[in-house]
Amino acid sequence: MSEYLFPAMMHLFELQSVFILFIGTVAGLIIGALPGLSSTMGVALTIPLTFGMDPKLGLMLLGAVYCSSVYGGSLTAILLRTPGTDASIATTFDGFPLTQQGLAGKAIGISTTASLVGGLISAVALLMIAPFLARMALKFGPSEYFLVGLFGLSVIISVSSGSYLKGLIAGVFGLLIATTGMDNFTGFPRFIFNNDSLLDGIPILPALIGLFSLSQAIKISVSEQRTIVSNAENVSISDRILPEKKDLQKTWKTMLRSSVIGVIVGIMPGAGTSIASFLSYNEAKRSSKEPETFGKGNLNGVAASEAANNAVTGGSLIPALTLGIPGNAVTAVFIGGLTIQGLIPGPNLFIKYGEITYTLLLSLFVANIMFWVIGIAFAKQFVKIIRIPTKILAPLICVLSVIGSYAIRNNFFDVWLLFGFGILGYFMERFKFSQTPIVLALILGPMVEAELRRTLIIFRGSLVPILYRPISLVIIVLIVISVVFPVLREFRHKRT
Repeated sequence: MSEYLFPAMMHLFELQSVFILFIGTVAGLIIGALPGLSSTMGVALTIPLTFGMDPKLGLMLLGAVYCSSVYGGSLTAILLRTPGTDASIATTFDGFPLTQQGLAGKAIGISTTASLVGGLISAVALLMIAPFLARMALKFGPSEYFLVGLFGLSVIISVSSGSYLKGLIAGVFGLLIATTGMDNFTGFPRFIFNNDSLLDGIPILPALIGLFSLSQAIKISVSEQRTIVSNAENVSISDRILPEKKDLQKTWKTMLRSSVIGVIVGIMPGAGTSIASFLSYNEAKRSSKEPETFGKGNLNGVAASEAANNAVTGGSLIPALTLGIPGNAVTAVFIGGLTIQGLIPGPNLFIKYGEITYTLLLSLFVANIMFWVIGIAFAKQFVKIIRIPTKILAPLICVLSVIGSYAIRNNFFDVWLLFGFGILGYFMERFKFSQTPIVLALILGPMVEAELRRTLIIFRGSLVPILYRPISLVIIVLIVISVVFPVLREFRHKRT
């Protein structure tokens, strides 16, 4: 490894390398902030640009777009309650309430710093322990993935604080609609109502954009507020954006813990940024001395979500580069970018093409630092978004939502789904139902169903053998803690 590090570092100091990283970072920020333009789409759209480029520069461009697009989604999540990507859904829980309290700059500062910490820790993990962690990920079988999915669904209990019944109703409804589409085992279509557009199931992004973005546009359209935040004219944008020492003291443990969770989840194929974000948010709330403040503007909620989803970037590249196993959809596209350059994932990538590979790994450090600098430098300009009149902002959100939903599959049916989920999200918020359980169920439902059925096939219809697998037992304990702890805490709170 050492013989490749110095030449790789020299490549990073070349003018064209710095320029490519800057362009990739800015492009990623824009892609991440626009609803519907996911990290996957950003990397996929960038690949054709790398055809005639030097492999080192091409991979650096892809890495920069990947890292910064995950962070970019937090900007609109905080300012408009419109997550640019599914990775930033949990960021809206506390980010937008902070904006409503006139603390948008502080929220962006913590979000940007947490994203930097998560990104750097994941880059260190990718650089130092990639082969070892990749081997560990291979020990996860269908039963472990099934339990990981259940662990993710247990977060519904935490995010439904105040009305567990409403949270469970929303979660069950989400699981029901998650069964829509072609059965992966029998090939039988379920609940598609003779509509071929539903054969692949309910697409997550139109549902996500509808529940969180379009519903917000409907809400501000029917309200009498002139701006999205009632006191937008009085929101200070001249305050310090860099997190203060006291805020860092409150959040540094959450950032580190969430970064580790993000790296681990990133290594597990199929998990992804949204799962890491929810798991970290749940853990931050569980370990907090003030869990009742989550969802009302707690900085640790923002820090947990952003540190975790940015830590997934490096973690997901570990199995992708060392074993050729994509950790998520983005890295699947990333592997395509590698093969276009004639690079095959595996041991040779670190030996025969070590200089190219380590240039990519080191460039991730630079990309993370770049988006932190840009985020902090332009935060004051970002905050001005909340001063846009609702009569302009609501149509703008609608247009971006429609474009984002249609662009995913070039299918107008997805636009109708967008409107359906938008109306559903509006009425759910009006009647104090959380939209989060539906999104969680849509993301994790197919994974839980598929892995449960694989587990039953392997163990011939019995789940008892799961209890003899050490990793499974650890996850079961975590599930029990995740479900029981919030209920006990709520019970004690009511007694006092």
